[in-house]
Amino acid sequence: MRVTEGQVTVEVPAQADAGTGENVFFNPVQELNRDLTIATLRAYRERESRASSYLDANAASGIRGARAAADGWETTLCDVDPDAVSLCERNLERNDLAAAVRHEDATVTMHRDAFDVVDIDPFGTPIPFVDAAFQGTRNLVCVTATDTAPLCGAHFESGVRSYSAIPRNTEYHTEMGVRILLGTLVRTAARYDLAARPILSHATKHYVRTYLELDGGATVANEALGEVGHVYHCQHCLWRDHSEGLHADAPDACPNCDEHLQTAGPLWLGDTCESGFTATIADFLSEDMGTAEEASDLLDTLDAELARPTHYDQHRLCKRWGRGASAMDEFLDALREAGHDASRSHYGGTTFKTDASVDEIETATSTLEA
Repeated sequence: MRVTEGQVTVEVPAQADAGTGENVFFNPVQELNRDLTIATLRAYRERESRASSYLDANAASGIRGARAAADGWETTLCDVDPDAVSLCERNLERNDLAAAVRHEDATVTMHRDAFDVVDIDPFGTPIPFVDAAFQGTRNLVCVTATDTAPLCGAHFESGVRSYSAIPRNTEYHTEMGVRILLGTLVRTAARYDLAARPILSHATKHYVRTYLELDGGATVANEALGEVGHVYHCQHCLWRDHSEGLHADAPDACPNCDEHLQTAGPLWLGDTCESGFTATIADFLSEDMGTAEEASDLLDTLDAELARPTHYDQHRLCKRWGRGASAMDEFLDALREAGHDASRSHYGGTTFKTDASVDEIETATSTLEA
């Protein structure tokens, strides 16, 4: 079948079950991911005018690389599957686009040549590619992870193996996945005296997506590592706290209820998006993007999201308290009126971030009616 996204029309195989079968992989659900990629690349090119080369390291049908090429990037597409390579070549020709196509392992390509931007979007975990990516990228590494169950702690052992960290399946498990991924990427980059700092990150449906700008030097790499740490969580009363550092320093027990604490990490505690840049990306969305409205809404939420390492779900809290949930705007206004910072978060329609504790949230919103 043929698919039109942005400025290109490409041939892709029909796939009833994503990730299964013998066809070259194509996921229509990731159109939002690809639209945001192009908008982010446009915004980043305004910021770093020397950035011109782009590697689509796991090209598959070539739709992402073709869209980058159509947007003016000096593009290379890479895949180990000969059928994918042939499909990439046909899709580039169909759109009259000039780009290099390589039939080889992406790690070989990244070790051989350096690119301004490298995009890793494999099926499953991106970890097998990240060492080569940080060594083969000058400016920006873009990463998609679709193995959300290991990242979020639902598949605990797999998460530990892949990410060399302890993920915990808490009620903010989606954000846990984002921060476990970022923590691993930042630690990997630091091995090569690189500071990797996220300028945009989001968790959408079945995947996590992040864009990390690189800066070279041991000093800045150490500074980035300083924002890696651990989260401590009480499943009994929902108390949580965090501490920076690669060594966990959890309290002996929950200081609120004296129950056992879970420790998660090492994970990223810093900002998952760069303040201001997220809003700038929205200016580079275009009408030819099928998810432009959805992408704009997401960017608005990300730009306003508090820089806190965990979030809450209003419905889960209200169920715990035995009361109905009120409108989210009223709920957040009540927190602000009580003197707390509060914002929506992009992890769900009823999720929010605040500097208030669970007890303070309950007190501040106790007069609200469902």
